[in-house]
Amino acid sequence: MHFREALTIAARSMRANRLRSALTTLGIVIGVTAVIVLVGLGQGMKTGFNKSFGELATAITVDRVTGSVPGGGKARELRDSDVAALRDKTQAPDVGAVIPVRTGESIVQHGPGTQFRATVTGSTTNYLTVNNRQMVLGSMFTEEDARANARVVLLGPNPVANLYGGDAGKALSSTVRIDRSTFKVIGILKSDGYSDDIALMPLGTARAYLVGGNDIVSSMAVKAASVPQVPKAVDQVNKILDQRHNIREPAKRDFKVTALQNQLDQIKQFLTFLTLFIIAVAAISLIVGGIGVANIMLVSVTERTREIGIRKAIGARRSAIMKQFLIESTVLAAAGGVVGIVLGVGITIAGQIIIPKVAPDFGAPEVSYVAIVVAIAVSMIIGLVAGGYPALRAARLQPIEALRFQ
Repeated sequence: MHFREALTIAARSMRANRLRSALTTLGIVIGVTAVIVLVGLGQGMKTGFNKSFGELATAITVDRVTGSVPGGGKARELRDSDVAALRDKTQAPDVGAVIPVRTGESIVQHGPGTQFRATVTGSTTNYLTVNNRQMVLGSMFTEEDARANARVVLLGPNPVANLYGGDAGKALSSTVRIDRSTFKVIGILKSDGYSDDIALMPLGTARAYLVGGNDIVSSMAVKAASVPQVPKAVDQVNKILDQRHNIREPAKRDFKVTALQNQLDQIKQFLTFLTLFIIAVAAISLIVGGIGVANIMLVSVTERTREIGIRKAIGARRSAIMKQFLIESTVLAAAGGVVGIVLGVGITIAGQIIIPKVAPDFGAPEVSYVAIVVAIAVSMIIGLVAGGYPALRAARLQPIEALRFQ
């Protein structure tokens, strides 16, 4: 029997049992669709994460150790001179930017009886850029504001929620009282999930009116020139501060240097494992679909036992019988795979339109061509494997026994 003839016979059989053929492919359709959609969502989730937090991969924080350092003695303060040393390109060529940060807690008041304990943060004009923060309304303070120690402030979402009922428009351009001084609100910051209590102002303003400290800084925000340069930048920061603080043993450092890249890498690894787990769950649908194909093919062999007996009695070979049933199961699985791919790609494209509007920070799903190729290949393999045993069983039937079958 030629391949074309076997294909024709298989096609007639599937046409004669349209409903059964459709139900057989349904499991494959669901499995392939689920794999493509979930892979697309996983890729979108990673893209959204990289877009939101990718800039933090170059972020390095330097904090003063609280309490006594190992071996005794009080930890030295971080100062403006330390910031200047880290900005020296001859000593730290892999450091892209360094900003001082001076923090303290103060009561912010707007109107009678409306108060909120905020984290007052004094820094430079590039604070938002280095820390990858965004604004909802307003503008950042300028270099002129910084030089003049202007009493201007940018509020985080929590102060706005408590003092203005969450109305950012009402908060902008209003005045608030922080301790004994009055400040003008010039900007509203977007939430970053961990420092939403912030009240940001020029460094000189914070020192002059609220936290004091002259040249003392609470911490430093450092940005490496690029992601590959982060390890070198960390080494350079440690080396410079060791020299300035007279540190001879790393265990006795009175400061702590933390690269956020390590935490981000761990989160990315977790997202990868989560995506693989979800895909594995979706793959179960493909396995169930394969079992369904095998089951239907076994039923088909049983129903067509007399037909097989007649064909073998008039000279049909084993290979011809096997070829017919293998083609039938493979076509069913491949058809389910094609329909699943169309549905999966369609749902993913629809997600690209809907998800950015509903959840802009999630990341739009992406059509994965690798997932499509793998899905159609797996569908074909399922067809061959699921149809293998039924085809072999049909081919082994003896003509006399098959003709006697009722």
